[in-house]
Amino acid sequence: MISTIILGGLGLLLLYFVFYLVRDLIAHRDSLKLAENKVKLVIAFFIGIFTDFLDTLGVGSFAPTAMLLDMTKNMEHDRQLPGTLNVAHTIPVMLEAFIFIAVVKVEPMTLFSLIVAAIVGSWVGSRTVSKMPEKKIQFYMGIALIVTAVLMGLRQQGMLDALGAGNEALGLEGGKLVIGIVGNFIFGALMTIGVGLYAPCMAMVYMLGMSPLVAFPIMMASCAGLMPVASAEFIKSDNYSRINTIGIIFGGIIGVIIAAYFVTNLNMDILVWIIIAVVIWSGIIYIRKGLKKDEPETV
Repeated sequence: MISTIILGGLGLLLLYFVFYLVRDLIAHRDSLKLAENKVKLVIAFFIGIFTDFLDTLGVGSFAPTAMLLDMTKNMEHDRQLPGTLNVAHTIPVMLEAFIFIAVVKVEPMTLFSLIVAAIVGSWVGSRTVSKMPEKKIQFYMGIALIVTAVLMGLRQQGMLDALGAGNEALGLEGGKLVIGIVGNFIFGALMTIGVGLYAPCMAMVYMLGMSPLVAFPIMMASCAGLMPVASAEFIKSDNYSRINTIGIIFGGIIGVIIAAYFVTNLNMDILVWIIIAVVIWSGIIYIRKGLKKDEPETV
């Protein structure tokens, strides 16, 4: 019942997003010039396959998409980048959520609670956390992720039995559920300053004793609940690249399907080491962001 409510809610959000996107594309169909932009469409298509494959593995899609769009010079205006990242990846992320909720067994109340916590956290974060010193938070989050990854690795080797052996839980209850809700609330809030939810959510779910595969429906459904509303605002403000969005959406759908099959058929030990690698990589990225000095504004 709860899973049906979650899927129904995500479905309504998807329809809300698609309504604005399709209406906007129809309104600007004459300016799209698809025939003249075939090369850009093809480039965006392959970017979508690659980045949403990575996203489905838990690496995230925003950073690699931004890098590839810059490398290929496929973006005409950098100011459209935030909107393009959100709008182009909303449908692939929704697909990730639908697939993993349907395929991976998760205790429904745990899934529902953590999704709601992340959504509420992002709402609160947009009004509070976004005013905090961004670089300090990124730096300390990076340190925390690397420490967590080391602990995960030691536990995987049987060197930290105190943390529990064999992650098989499909849900949380009692104090662990409270910790999970608070954690995902914080991760949702931190998204407003560019700290992605995937890596810390993966680490938290694992450290609370749940099956590593359970992290995927939780983190993807959390983000799927956040993205449609934000993306609709970018569409309404005409602040995204339509050509890149079209290509990335279609390529991204293919990337998600390939990666979802790959992930759900992986040996759990291999999956844990992939998660550890993702968490370490994310930690390094956050530390670098935290240490990077702001460039002086030019007049």
